[in-house]
Amino acid sequence: MNWFKDKNVNLDVLKKKAFNYRWAEVGEGIIPLTAADPDYPCAPSIKKAMMDYIEDGYFSYTPKLGLPEFKTSFSNYVLRRKQEKIDPEYVLPVDSAARAMYIIAEAFLNEGDEMLVFDPCDYLFREACLAAGGTAVSVPVSMDPVSRKMDLSKIEACITPRTKMIGLCNPHNPYGLTYSVEDLDYIMSICEKYHLYIMNDEIWSDLIYPDSDFNSIYCLGNERCHRVLSVFGYSKSFGLAGLRIGALYATDSNCFKKLVDASQVMSTAGGATSISQIAAIAAMNTTEEWFSAWMKHLTKNRDYAVEFINQIHPLKAYKPKGTYLLYVDISELGMSALEFTEYIKKEVNLAIIPGGHQFFGSESEGHVRICFATSFEILSEGLNRLKKGVEKLTSTQ
Repeated sequence: MNWFKDKNVNLDVLKKKAFNYRWAEVGEGIIPLTAADPDYPCAPSIKKAMMDYIEDGYFSYTPKLGLPEFKTSFSNYVLRRKQEKIDPEYVLPVDSAARAMYIIAEAFLNEGDEMLVFDPCDYLFREACLAAGGTAVSVPVSMDPVSRKMDLSKIEACITPRTKMIGLCNPHNPYGLTYSVEDLDYIMSICEKYHLYIMNDEIWSDLIYPDSDFNSIYCLGNERCHRVLSVFGYSKSFGLAGLRIGALYATDSNCFKKLVDASQVMSTAGGATSISQIAAIAAMNTTEEWFSAWMKHLTKNRDYAVEFINQIHPLKAYKPKGTYLLYVDISELGMSALEFTEYIKKEVNLAIIPGGHQFFGSESEGHVRICFATSFEILSEGLNRLKKGVEKLTSTQ
């Protein structure tokens, strides 16, 4: 079954339903290679599970701590995919991975506490910290363009007596890099030395390419991970962003209790919907063949896009090990990332995400991020527009 043919992207539907910088929000004729959200529909088995669930017309309250099948499925899934040994008792479904990050910050940060946030990195780490009354401390984490390794050496110098937590995005967004065991041990050793918690976001951990591998922080052993508070979601891998479904998990009973208290699920003010949990269960249990085809399609798109962009002088694209995002250096164009993305949108009808403080931190200035979770046809057209725009720009400089 070829689920990822060009024709299977339904632009009529996307222009009505795909928001957050995507088809429903951009002007007519603009191609959005923007937010990290697939252009393809979810796996048929997920749709079927949801249809079967709604057949009887009942939408009653769910158990406050989540459907038992969700918790068990999650424990089995992360063991099978990532060798993480997580007790189902310490798994909590919540309304999105983003909400899970906010819950962690609320549970473990007090007013004035500091959280170390890698720069660049996804803005939700910073915003979750700020929402809890904390102070987000930027840690410059540059990437060597040759070795493709992140420089983590500045972490310890940023720690103060107020530091309580460090954010870990693994795989890293926007770099698309995974961490070595040595990297993770270095981060964990610092956290052990200063008694820091780790907000561990693994929403991208399914999306690892055949020429790469993934190491979870849990590869260091659960006995070292009692202060690790982890996040998973189903929007990137399975296209379920609109269902608002994610998971919080931990290995320590006291930490998990704090997460439950902060989530407000015991009062029914928080939690994940029943149908969203059903969709996630199906995603974890029934999509292996579909997901394998999805990764094959993404690998083709990734390899094509990296090669194509690197032929557009003076752009430089870095091949990601995980995610379906390209981090592209535009610094030699001599303009800000926002200026460039506005220019490209206006001149060639292509929308992409600018680097800079808003999305990834100030260290990402001079770069843009491009999402390639679309059809090969749309990606090819989008990249041709990028080339046309850059050539037009450089011809006038």
